[in-house]
Amino acid sequence: MAAKKEKKSDFIATGQIAVNRRATFDYAIEETFVAGLELKGTEVKSLRLGKASLTDTYGSYDDGELFIENLKIEEYANKGYEKHDANRKKKLLLTRHEINKIIGQMSKKGYSLIAKRLFFDNRGRAKLEVGLGKGKKLYDKRESIKERELTRKLKEY
Repeated sequence: MAAKKEKKSDFIATGQIAVNRRATFDYAIEETFVAGLELKGTEVKSLRLGKASLTDTYGSYDDGELFIENLKIEEYANKGYEKHDANRKKKLLLTRHEINKIIGQMSKKGYSLIAKRLFFDNRGRAKLEVGLGKGKKLYDKRESIKERELTRKLKEY
């Protein structure tokens, strides 16, 4: 079966690729960071087609480096011999100060690193906006639903 031929107009040069809407619903995010990603060539091409998913994505640390896990980037159709694992750990590119700050917070109980938004910056590089926060309890979620409904009603009037 032949791969679908992609047109140049199908590619995303700058702008948003994927958003994790559940991140702000499930977590009380205290601080956000914009990180670069260490990607392979076919992963970038697949991202340019908008084939990424941020659901169930979380951050981890190992040996003083931060990684993002469960960031699903589909395989590029016209890959040839080169291919990538759709679910592999991807290294986050941040400054040493930011990495130390995030690892310090994540070592505390309840703090997590969550992917919020994946986008291309104005220079065409893939960036990931990550949030550092605590998981919300059920009553916190109910409260955020009430606030959202209240703002909707106020906009109607």
